[in-house]
Amino acid sequence: MGLLAETKFLLRMNRIFPKKLLGQNFLIEPLIFHRMIDYAMVCNKDVVLEIGAGFGFLTRFLASKCGRVLAVEFDTRLAKVLREQLKDLTNIQIIEGDILKAAIPEFSKVVSVPPYHISSRLLLWLLNRSFDCAVLVFQREFADRLVASVGSGDYGWLAVLAYYYVEVELLDDVPRVMFYPQPKVDSVVVRLKPKKPRPFALENEELFKRLVRLLFTQRNKKVRNAISVFLKNTRSGTVVPFCDKRVRELAPEDFGVLANALSL
Repeated sequence: MGLLAETKFLLRMNRIFPKKLLGQNFLIEPLIFHRMIDYAMVCNKDVVLEIGAGFGFLTRFLASKCGRVLAVEFDTRLAKVLREQLKDLTNIQIIEGDILKAAIPEFSKVVSVPPYHISSRLLLWLLNRSFDCAVLVFQREFADRLVASVGSGDYGWLAVLAYYYVEVELLDDVPRVMFYPQPKVDSVVVRLKPKKPRPFALENEELFKRLVRLLFTQRNKKVRNAISVFLKNTRSGTVVPFCDKRVRELAPEDFGVLANALSL
């Protein structure tokens, strides 16, 4: 039975209707699963995190290659099916809950097709965790924003934070026809590898992240105007660089200089 037929069968047998709000579009192309595992160079020493395990298609492939799989599933209905589908495999830990709130054990790699609606929050969550490599399927538009160049229409806080924390590679295209039900967008396999060392030094990483996200809510304003809320919490006389530049014109390194100036 192919994965499309199996998906339809499991949905019908368990009376499950995919929820758009939860981004439930199931990837049904085994070739993509195999390539993702290869891109992550998964081996038997790895503990691999999978977010949005669904019916366990990718989970089963991962379990055959790695030491342990942490399979996270938010939907109670799917988690129940997942337990039944994978009960014969002893190296899978199924975690039912929200990846952004659940207690997740340490892991070495991430291989996942996460729900698109949590992509931004998931990226921030990952940047706060220690891992060797992450291979994920993201919506094409989101992936393009991760690698956007300064001044482009896609350039924003995602590109700045991604530049600081990770090497980003856009790998295989994943057309919408490889999902059931089909989403309205195409996707791409993305590989993230933490940067060591970081490209520039920061006095306060949390301030840097907050600053970047806040300033891009006012991307067309000059820095002197966009940054006023931050100046209320800094000592008088702080010299703010790049005052006459617009936020969208700042390179990632410039945001670092700005954050360090506000940390003094």
